[in-house]
Amino acid sequence: MSVVVPTGPALAGSLRFIRYGFMPNRLRYCGPDDNRTLFQYATENAVDGGVRPLLRQFSGATPYLQLIARANGIADPFDERVVEAYWIGNSLLEAVEVRQLYESLAERFSGQLRGRAREWVLSKAPAGALPHHSFHVLDVYRVVGDRGDSLETMDNCRISWGRVTAVEGPELLVQRAPVELVDGKLQLGAPVELRVARQVEARGFADEASIGDWVSIHWGWVCEPLRDDQRAMLERYTRHHLALANQTI
Repeated sequence: MSVVVPTGPALAGSLRFIRYGFMPNRLRYCGPDDNRTLFQYATENAVDGGVRPLLRQFSGATPYLQLIARANGIADPFDERVVEAYWIGNSLLEAVEVRQLYESLAERFSGQLRGRAREWVLSKAPAGALPHHSFHVLDVYRVVGDRGDSLETMDNCRISWGRVTAVEGPELLVQRAPVELVDGKLQLGAPVELRVARQVEARGFADEASIGDWVSIHWGWVCEPLRDDQRAMLERYTRHHLALANQTI
């Protein structure tokens, strides 16, 4: 049997997916029990035919990627454009029809949800939800997740962005806006200084990050540097889904 080794957009997409999935996988929240292999792929910027079976075990994210790819006529759910759409955000999200998202959510979560919780989740599709990670964290995971809906969990689980203010060995100091609960509603607060990890065993995915750069953060881990337009997209979709979550919080 031949082994397919991803190249081009497929290679870049697989590597980007690992950068975002690495830390929750390391914490044993999702994905396969092979964190060292995932880390090696990403730090060496090379993958082989064994990477796709590992990525498909991220059962929370993969169905969203499949939905985005299908709605945009893209054969590979791990295409770089699709992976970027889910974790960061791009125009591919806008091509996903309300009906497609609704049916996907119903298929995936109806067995786990009953009554008002099911109505809340499914109602988000016609209310404007998009298959972005922030939607999953703020409106789905807080209902079906096994670690509760605490503010700290949601703030750590969402993909956030921070501006580097100092590089200190395996860590960065960043200015990052936290999610806060004010008068019963979720919102982004004023940026505060936060210490985040950028390396494990002297290796990481953003070794080139320097003071003034934007970086993305997931569970206290620096996923990658962000261009200004990527940071703007991430903020745009995060704010959109915060507002949506506030409708049923």
